[in-house]
Amino acid sequence: MGINNLKEQKNKKNVIISVLKILLLLTIVAGIPLYIYFFQHDWLSGFKDFDDIISYLQSYKMESIPIYIGIQILQIVISVIPGQFFNLAAGYLYTFFPALLFSVIGAFIGTLLSFMLAKVLGSDFVHLFFGRDKTQEYVKKLNSKKAYTIVFFIYLIPGIPKDVVSYAAGVSEMKLKPFMLLSLVGRLPGMMGSIMIGSMWHKEEYIGMIILAVIAASAFILCIVFRKKINRFLDEIYEKISS
Repeated sequence: MGINNLKEQKNKKNVIISVLKILLLLTIVAGIPLYIYFFQHDWLSGFKDFDDIISYLQSYKMESIPIYIGIQILQIVISVIPGQFFNLAAGYLYTFFPALLFSVIGAFIGTLLSFMLAKVLGSDFVHLFFGRDKTQEYVKKLNSKKAYTIVFFIYLIPGIPKDVVSYAAGVSEMKLKPFMLLSLVGRLPGMMGSIMIGSMWHKEEYIGMIILAVIAASAFILCIVFRKKINRFLDEIYEKISS
């Protein structure tokens, strides 16, 4: 009887934990977006263009800094807000280095939260949000030797969907420290470019914006052309970080 009671208590405990995980998942990945859509729709629809974002942040003055960081975190965790527009706005409002600092803080916290949420919730719950096939595809890549190279390039190259990566990393064999390092380093060029364009826009340095756009395009092409050498270099970093 004693053993059966212990098993029954353990099963009840597991059921309660599973229910709590589901509630946490629904609150974060479904509840928050639904709340924003139905109860804060005017707020969300107010971000139609760059000027709307600038006006919103300017209206809060110094309070806009934690608001901006919070939006950066929210954008990564639930992916309902385009982060590039806010990077541009930050460069326009705060100048380059402060904007970069605020953006890195937001990106770090957002990426850490999504990684740890996946650890806590487990793969079954991540499947509910992103789909089993998509999640397993990323997990398989992140469990390979090329995992660090893949993470770096996913965050480096613009246009590649990044929302699932930090969650997939959380349920993969990848360690937190190298993932955070490579994801942040991968984000930096695009983040810095957007912030710099915003800063130049504010100063009306349009020639500088054109030059920066040409440099960014050239860097993208070079990454594609020399991807094998970059892969070898990142493999060396992989060995050092993993040791």
